[in-house]
Amino acid sequence: MTLLNDCTPAQNGSVGIPEWVPPDAYHYLSHVELGKPIRALARSAECHASTILRQIRRIETRRDDPLVDDALETLGRVSRNKITPAKDQQQMHLTTETMMPDDVTFSREARRILRRLCETGAVLAIAADMEKAVVVRDGAGSCTTRTAVVDRPIAQAMALKGWIATKGTGRIIRYHITAAGRTALEQILQREAPHHDAGFAEAQTPFAEKSPQRDGFADTGRQSRRTLAESPLSALARRREKDGTRFLSNRQVQAGERLREDFELAQMGENTTMNWERFLTPGGATPVHSQGGGAPAMARARVAAALEELGPGLSDIVLRCCCYLEGLETAEKRLGWSARSAKIVLRIALIRLRKHYDETLGPGGAMIG
Repeated sequence: MTLLNDCTPAQNGSVGIPEWVPPDAYHYLSHVELGKPIRALARSAECHASTILRQIRRIETRRDDPLVDDALETLGRVSRNKITPAKDQQQMHLTTETMMPDDVTFSREARRILRRLCETGAVLAIAADMEKAVVVRDGAGSCTTRTAVVDRPIAQAMALKGWIATKGTGRIIRYHITAAGRTALEQILQREAPHHDAGFAEAQTPFAEKSPQRDGFADTGRQSRRTLAESPLSALARRREKDGTRFLSNRQVQAGERLREDFELAQMGENTTMNWERFLTPGGATPVHSQGGGAPAMARARVAAALEELGPGLSDIVLRCCCYLEGLETAEKRLGWSARSAKIVLRIALIRLRKHYDETLGPGGAMIG
């Protein structure tokens, strides 16, 4: 049996606990919530009883973290649900089990949120009375930009796995990504890279016909490490003009981040692959035929409307730099533009994009969620 975190449980699903739950938390729940003896857990995991005891004590000390405590409380109810009388199980299923994400949902959401938390100055903020957590990033001056919204159960799961951690307390608690979270993100990106040929930075096949040179994209591991740092937009936002004014305003940065968030939401769900290449060529403004429904379909419609409003050239640069996370120099080479021209065109595109969001979504259109 493969060993993980000292020892690995035989099967989480046996007590209704998702597979993403780490072994130490599984053993804690099995012992505390279901009353399983430590020696029995050790035999199932093929490790020493003292190892199980250390895991249980380690989890108990982590319950000072509000997200970890909430996750364990919910998972405890889920595990107890599996042994309640049959007449009560249907009601319990509706009130507890649906509160925790399944393995597919957790992996997809963790990929999106961890990438945002890897950006410079990014933290996940949540309060006791908030149904959702938000990822915010420090900008130029004292400005902060909201870059993502995440359901509270997803944040609880990431905290339980040790991918995010906090160093303080208060009404609003801020979490940062840990070394374990960065390692997990790299593994997720490497594992999913062959399946994202339709639009993420790891493999950009939509550009194949327009840009035959694919140097830099063959090595998915190197590309994954590059995209863990920060987006080209956030780097450009720190630049200043000769007179000291910022090259991009806060509202322009928010517009670009709004487009990227919608773009990432558009990829979620089943059968949501969409070819954005039509926005990279002249005369590509054709109606959108998006599959599926709900939030991903609405996000695809918003992205398509924004790119159609920008038109050829402007839509090309924002799609490459804001959504696919191509660097400015790379975009210039692929588009055949002169050096240092991409940042000027990108600023013009963001001005147009900001105006589009103001007209269609109102003054608060830059705020995600």
